[in-house]
Amino acid sequence: MEPLTEHHPVSGPAVYGFLRLVRVSAARHAALAASLTEYCRSHELQLSGVFADRHVSSGPDSAAFTGLLDVLALPDVYGVIAPAMSHLGPQAIAAERRRRIEAAGSRLLLVRKPRAAQDSVSRNSPIPSRHPGTTRILDAES
Repeated sequence: MEPLTEHHPVSGPAVYGFLRLVRVSAARHAALAASLTEYCRSHELQLSGVFADRHVSSGPDSAAFTGLLDVLALPDVYGVIAPAMSHLGPQAIAAERRRRIEAAGSRLLLVRKPRAAQDSVSRNSPIPSRHPGTTRILDAES
């Protein structure tokens, strides 16, 4: 009997990373690259390469982004991974780059979701406890 598929080395869908490294220390660069690697490991993705913008650009076209678009045209590329949307550039540039990534038929994966998705707790929902296993009681009369 053959072992289960999980026992065979299987490469996950290929993704390419994109980092914006304008005025970033070597330690920060290493931490960002490590976050992409860990995300891919935990989501069974194959990080095939990382493109990095190192200069401020006034538009969506940069050498790194053009290179990224070139590899997205290769067969069997699943998408692009970035630590956060801000790594695609300022808001207008990021929106255009996202549009181009999606137009290439690829997905944009973010290690850290946009704040609106993270901070969607309504005012009427319970306040999260700072200590697991404890309940915070609020006085409704105060």
